[in-house]
Amino acid sequence: MRIIITLFVFSFLFSFAAWASGPEGGYRIEVQCQNYDGDTLKLGYYFGKSQYLKDTALVNQGKFVFEGDEPLEPGVYLLVIPPDNKFVHVLVAADQQRFSLTVDLNDIVKSAKFKGSSENEIYYDYLRKLEERRPRAEELKKLMIEDSLQAGTYKAELAVIDEEVAKIQAEEIKKYPKTITSMLIRANQEIDVPPYEDLEESDRKQKQYEYFRAHYFDQFDLNDPRAMRSGVIHQKIDFYLQKLTYQVPDSQIVAMDYLLSKMDKNPEAFQYYLVHFLNESARSKRMGMDAAYVHLVDQYYAKGLATWMEKEQLDKLIAQAETLRPILIGKIAPDLPFFKENGETITIHSIKAEYTVLFFWDPECGHCKKSIPFIIDFYNAYKDKGVELLAICTKTGSDISSCWSTIKERGMDIWVNASDQYLKNRYKVIYDVKTTPQIFVLDKDKKILVKKIAGEDLATVMEEIIKVKSEK
Repeated sequence: MRIIITLFVFSFLFSFAAWASGPEGGYRIEVQCQNYDGDTLKLGYYFGKSQYLKDTALVNQGKFVFEGDEPLEPGVYLLVIPPDNKFVHVLVAADQQRFSLTVDLNDIVKSAKFKGSSENEIYYDYLRKLEERRPRAEELKKLMIEDSLQAGTYKAELAVIDEEVAKIQAEEIKKYPKTITSMLIRANQEIDVPPYEDLEESDRKQKQYEYFRAHYFDQFDLNDPRAMRSGVIHQKIDFYLQKLTYQVPDSQIVAMDYLLSKMDKNPEAFQYYLVHFLNESARSKRMGMDAAYVHLVDQYYAKGLATWMEKEQLDKLIAQAETLRPILIGKIAPDLPFFKENGETITIHSIKAEYTVLFFWDPECGHCKKSIPFIIDFYNAYKDKGVELLAICTKTGSDISSCWSTIKERGMDIWVNASDQYLKNRYKVIYDVKTTPQIFVLDKDKKILVKKIAGEDLATVMEEIIKVKSEK
């Protein structure tokens, strides 16, 4: 069984070119474009998931020249063509940074000719071989949809073309193993997954998934210094995390560690993706991903592996991780005192219930106003199922009166209501209450089960919690 990864789609509207270094050092790329009336070309490059501008060239006697004193980092670059910003891909090898390109923009693949860049000559030769087969392959795909009776015949012919392409790719890799062309082909090669025919269907699919995932990076080296400018690295990493890894914090953490370990000799990639993973963990709407944030800070930043960071920034990251640590899912919720309207003190841990819901809210908060009816319905449905609710109004000082009036007006006096009127317990810091509403669900031991969920989802979440417990 063969599973095809289609992560790098070759566009034949665009094109590639390359580098050749000489004794002068630096880079120099001379471009002549047929069927282009503009006076400007731009040179861009891939870096991770983004594209950036490197250089601009103005036409001079029919030629565009990009040059600089420092060599370009090897990888895939782009000749960007204003005004619609179509582009021609350019392959840059470390030892080929001074070359020329002549290209007809009406037929890039067929017309592109290089001097001083065997890297691009190899690549364009490969593209032309694919281009010879592309029209028939597209026609067959169309016929398979239009003529279902002959679909089997068309599929068989398409399989022959696929085999021809696979053979071409294997030959390119064998003949030019160190080229960027080879790197790009290998990044998108098929993974031969064993059929596991002796297993039941569900077990077979699971084994195939496990094999596919385990071998996903066999042909793409994240330590390759060209990887960050390949145009494919981010697609592969994103696919691995989003499609091949369970969307739960523990699995994501293991996957991030695995990916970072495969970049240990590629400082650019390591820095880029450590920062990327940290930012994604911080921004994630997925419950519990703050555990990934804390883990990354602990394992990499706090251990001195983020050598690019200033001490002040590093200290802030570590402080934020320390703030989040006590309220990670699975931790015992910090016990804090709050005050009822009559001045009586109540602490979180003093509430005796199978489940305790903490609801941080503000009378003027629009989202809170929308959530309150759902939470009232939830409480009425679950108060006899071992659920107690502590609603904490975030108003303080002279504004505290709006808490008690809103409670009465909205019918919220059915549960325990309190506040920190005199700012004595720092709950906003301890529970990371930067916005409202915020909801936490605790078990009878006050362990955090879920948090930061929407009021309208509370009943569904609680039902699942009770169901899981009953099945143990």
